[in-house]
Amino acid sequence: MKTLAIVISYNFMPWIDRCLPSLLQGTQSTDILVIDNASKDETVAHVREHYPQVRLIRNNHNLGFGAANNIGMKIALDEGYDGVLLINQDAWLAPDALQQLVEVSLQHPEYGIISPKHLTGDGSKMDPGFASYIDNGGSFINAALWYIPMSVIRKVGMFAPLFYHYGEDKDYVNRIHYHGYQIGYVPTALGYHDRAERPFNRSLFLRTERVYHLSEYANINYSFAKAFAMGVLAPVKKAFKALAKGQWSNYAAFISISFQLMMQTPQVLHSRNHTKKYNVQLSHSGAASAKDVNINLAESRQNRT
Repeated sequence: MKTLAIVISYNFMPWIDRCLPSLLQGTQSTDILVIDNASKDETVAHVREHYPQVRLIRNNHNLGFGAANNIGMKIALDEGYDGVLLINQDAWLAPDALQQLVEVSLQHPEYGIISPKHLTGDGSKMDPGFASYIDNGGSFINAALWYIPMSVIRKVGMFAPLFYHYGEDKDYVNRIHYHGYQIGYVPTALGYHDRAERPFNRSLFLRTERVYHLSEYANINYSFAKAFAMGVLAPVKKAFKALAKGQWSNYAAFISISFQLMMQTPQVLHSRNHTKKYNVQLSHSGAASAKDVNINLAESRQNRT
């Protein structure tokens, strides 16, 4: 299996000597591509000096997560890779993790995304975000550590340009479900995600709300009417609930979110139409039963309307 590990870097130095060696020393051979989003630290020089076997692309400005990953996925398509590993710069893998992901993917082509179990950087517990996804049924796993077969990318496409740096993974999971795939994780394959806990302040709350409603507006599992209701009208409902409580700033913020998403309607329509057109049927005959391997399978929720 010919795999390409794609790392999007921005000021990568705190993790670079954990992330890249974990890929180079793994039991599954993989080529590595670092796409640097205009780092201000020594990332580029360090990769060139200490990791000459790693392919490096240096962007002149920060393209965001999705657009930068699309560069790597396009290379993987053009150069005949069998699968890609999307791995955050602040993440790394246990030696046999990628091998397990590849083996499970071969046995289960119905799974469009397969992830290892995400632990914290010190390995003492599950990453809190990952744990919450699993507790909520596992229908979404963030893109810190994703293995995706190229057959899936050919069918589903790459990340939607509609999203810059948040929400693109949620949108991609929605599209995975639309195109008939599921997502899952292999509990014996271990990955580590060394992200700091961010204070959940008002600014982060409102950004999370906007990204959530944009991903709902773009969700191709919904009819456009339902997507409009979930994306544009739902913030208005939240605004009037805030008004009823005398929360004038929240009222204004949710009205603003609704207005911004309304103004994005042409781009949302284009994205919805574009991401649907990849629906080319592929043969999944001969897939093994889920019970034959040690994998926790996150059932897709195909709530088409």
